[in-house]
Amino acid sequence: LSASISFRIYKSVLQAVQKTDEGHPFKAYLEVEIALSQDQISKYADKILLYTNTCMKELRRLFLVQDLIDSLKFAVLMWLLTYVGALFNGLTLLILAVVSMFSMPVVYEKHQAQIDQYVGLIRTHVNSVVGKIQAKIPGAKRKEE
Repeated sequence: LSASISFRIYKSVLQAVQKTDEGHPFKAYLEVEIALSQDQISKYADKILLYTNTCMKELRRLFLVQDLIDSLKFAVLMWLLTYVGALFNGLTLLILAVVSMFSMPVVYEKHQAQIDQYVGLIRTHVNSVVGKIQAKIPGAKRKEE
């Protein structure tokens, strides 16, 4: 908005100095018809409805503790995100996500063997800890999928 206002003022001053009558600098864009058809709105509304219902069902499942382990994971994730939110601004997280999206694949390709080895070690350690916790909590055994 600030760029378009600045450009409009610049063009107005330029027209006044040069004594020309070029008109509004965004006239071509102002005349373009922008409207969504009923079909487009219906299609997007259906997609939004499906996504919203799926999210609501998942949140209901997590908040009403249908599966204890998943609800505990969700609670820990929310607790950790409070600390992440305290450290970073939302825009900073967005910038970090974009930079990571393009740099992580390159790093993974260069060091794939080492990364896979350490991820395997972490995965086995986490699985053993989760198994110990599930063994100690009654009713916390995951259903076989």
